[in-house]
Amino acid sequence: MSFNFKHVALAAAILIPSTSALAAEHTIEMKNNGADGTMVFEPGFIKAEKGDTIKFKATDPAHNSISVAVPEGAESWEGAMNEEIEITLDEEGVYVYKCTPHAVLNMVGVIQVGSPTNMDAAEEAVAELTDNAATNKDRGQMYLDKVDG
Repeated sequence: MSFNFKHVALAAAILIPSTSALAAEHTIEMKNNGADGTMVFEPGFIKAEKGDTIKFKATDPAHNSISVAVPEGAESWEGAMNEEIEITLDEEGVYVYKCTPHAVLNMVGVIQVGSPTNMDAAEEAVAELTDNAATNKDRGQMYLDKVDG
């Protein structure tokens, strides 16, 4: 039996997994109460890989997820109230997000993908969110402190 290009291509397709097959899906719950207090994203910090998907799950009502800082080249997002949304992390860096109606309670979260290429912008975003928060003022910085690299 002789091998032709079709056989080689078929073997390569079977043996070489695609990037999407290796990507992980992470779930972040939007909650009224959690391990880090009231009005939280749980978990509030995730370390992910480029190509991973984040699913924001509307566990409790009256929450959304909106990006505040994203790495250069990454797409921003803005979920509607009570909407479960999924985003794909296509760029390395730090992603900072909030819940619009509960930003005053510092309902924020941080995602690190690879190297923190935009750490200055992430720090500025967290500082601004903290300045405008009435409670939970250490939450954003607590998550940002988990960023490494």
